[in-house]
Amino acid sequence: MSDVLSKILSPDEIEALEHDVVEEARAGRVETAWHKVQPLRKAQRHQREAAQSLVRIINRECLPAEGAAEVLSEIVQSHPQDLDILGSLGESLEAVRDIDDLNAPPPEEDVFLTVVERLGVLAQEIGDPTERETILRGLSTSARMLARQRDDIAEASYRKLIEIDPQKSANHYNLGLFLKTRGRFEEGMKANQTAAGLADEEVESYQWNLGICATGAGNGAVALDVWKRMEQKIEMGRFGLPEGGYPQCKVKLAERPLAERTADTDDPGLEETIWIERLSPCHGIIRSVLYQDLGVDYGDVVLIDGAPITYHTYGDAEVPVFPHLATLVRHNYQFFDFAGTQDEPRQLADASVDLDDDTIVYSHTESYRELCANCWRDPDIDHEHRERLERHVVVGRIAAPEHVDPGYLLDQLDKAVAKRNPCQLYAPGLCVAAGVESRAEVDKRRFDMLTGN
Repeated sequence: MSDVLSKILSPDEIEALEHDVVEEARAGRVETAWHKVQPLRKAQRHQREAAQSLVRIINRECLPAEGAAEVLSEIVQSHPQDLDILGSLGESLEAVRDIDDLNAPPPEEDVFLTVVERLGVLAQEIGDPTERETILRGLSTSARMLARQRDDIAEASYRKLIEIDPQKSANHYNLGLFLKTRGRFEEGMKANQTAAGLADEEVESYQWNLGICATGAGNGAVALDVWKRMEQKIEMGRFGLPEGGYPQCKVKLAERPLAERTADTDDPGLEETIWIERLSPCHGIIRSVLYQDLGVDYGDVVLIDGAPITYHTYGDAEVPVFPHLATLVRHNYQFFDFAGTQDEPRQLADASVDLDDDTIVYSHTESYRELCANCWRDPDIDHEHRERLERHVVVGRIAAPEHVDPGYLLDQLDKAVAKRNPCQLYAPGLCVAAGVESRAEVDKRRFDMLTGN
């Protein structure tokens, strides 16, 4: 009993500790914040006020994700029937995941599934509308955090919240947000339209998600109206969608984006970070030839979400890296591997200017870099320096629209490379497609020699 009493904190002590933890975290002193939270962590087992304080701290993203998940797991064990704590805890799970990295696989921490199961039981048992609303808010968020594993629970919870309070704009927005990330863009557009109509004033997040859903649904008129209201310089353009003058950005493409996954294939598969020609706030054309086979490639049109995952620094410029939400148009370009030699950087890549119809010679050895996760996310790393490499031997791929004749392309390519003497380029697959078998054999030997095969 004396040990329990020694861990009891007064309301003033709880308030002071919470304040200190938040201030330390805001100042970037993560280790100090983690140290200062320990008295609350001990007290929460016997004090719901300390547990509530911890949930508020975690909801403000003041603790490292791994430690926060551990603390939340302890709170669930200590307060398994506390409706207010479990409801708030379910909502705070959004702060434990990197929700900007939209296509991440389901979380491995047990606390996510535990909270969904606990709140799911309570949602069946509790009849009081106010208490049920608290539970459903936590249940909808925690189920959504499990990627595609508990979509039925998440959607049912969002819809029940709308039944409880159909005039609350946030309820419709949250359903629209869920539907957007699941690729149900038409439904998401309607939910966001309802949310915007119920709001007392224009809410930027509602407009953003409405514009993204309208673009994903192919409703260019609604998307254009949204971006115009947000004072974007944009008009109707290609693919029946709005188009304006936006700087290029990068996208972290996924073989299986969240919106195109199922519960049985609930991971992103292969991923690659590429450049796009950005046409609107939320879509663009891929302008990198991919290194891997993701089922989407150069020339395809992709939908991106509104919040960047990170930024990549190029000299003095910061380039946002957006998550891949869905693929809108696949243009089925032809791709041919090549290897070649050059005397100066980008000589072979620059041969693209002499090719027709959006055909490109794309050098991977001059453009592709593998970075560890920490380096990839670090906005202070100069990615321009990391990606610049002068090589005599160049390896990459040629991309050409589906209608381009391989024989015509080979002839064009020969002329472009001849202008850059003494550069050489060998593309055995293109030679085969062009029906030049004898040349294909020679190109294959030279290709293998340059690539070390």
